[in-house]
Amino acid sequence: MKDLNPEIFEEECTTVWSFSRRGSWATHNSKYRGNWAPEIVRNLILRYSNEEDYLLDPMIGGGTTAIECKLLNRNLLALDINPNAIELTNTALNFECEYTPNIKVELNDSRKLTMLKDESIDFVLNHPPYADIVKYSDKQIKEDLSNIHDLEKFCDEYEQVIKEMHRVLKPNKFCAILIGDTRRNKMYQPLAYMVMSKFLENGFALKEDIIKHQHNCKATGFCVNKSKNYNFLLIMHEHLFIFQKLV
Repeated sequence: MKDLNPEIFEEECTTVWSFSRRGSWATHNSKYRGNWAPEIVRNLILRYSNEEDYLLDPMIGGGTTAIECKLLNRNLLALDINPNAIELTNTALNFECEYTPNIKVELNDSRKLTMLKDESIDFVLNHPPYADIVKYSDKQIKEDLSNIHDLEKFCDEYEQVIKEMHRVLKPNKFCAILIGDTRRNKMYQPLAYMVMSKFLENGFALKEDIIKHQHNCKATGFCVNKSKNYNFLLIMHEHLFIFQKLV
């Protein structure tokens, strides 16, 4: 069994986060494409929640948030629309540590959080798909947001998730969203700011805009040449927005 905690960890205190080496303590791994780094989740949980708080991750993916909640003694409702993600998360939670928080892992479409009461969650963490840049399920799961190519439609559908996250979050509490941008026809598409606008329109205030350096997007020879030949820059960052629910 690997160590349950990172050998070296310092809480971030600036608006630029960069983790050149992705942590692999406990059962963390990077096999699930698009999983956010455990360093990000640990920083968020420590800064914006307390032990025994009740957290929500409506798109749990490979289980990073669930692992960190177990290690840091936070209760969690972990949801995903993809059965494969549910299986991976349950497997990732199969380790022993000093804490036994209440962690529930359920199959669910995050546009409908009917199992949660109004103002029942202390902190929300969400790493949604960036439209269809990475497709997390086949088209049989029609409700999967990662199957939506049109950016406006994606934002409209994701707005339903935003409304539900706002409903279940306690007043003055926080919601953290990691999302990146994309290109279409060589032109930069500010998907992150399109999503940010939806939050601001639905009762949230922007507390922080953290720039997260993408180390896993290597500028290979092919990509570098394409960038030069077609005159566009390679996107090497994401936005980590911290929103606060207005009273």
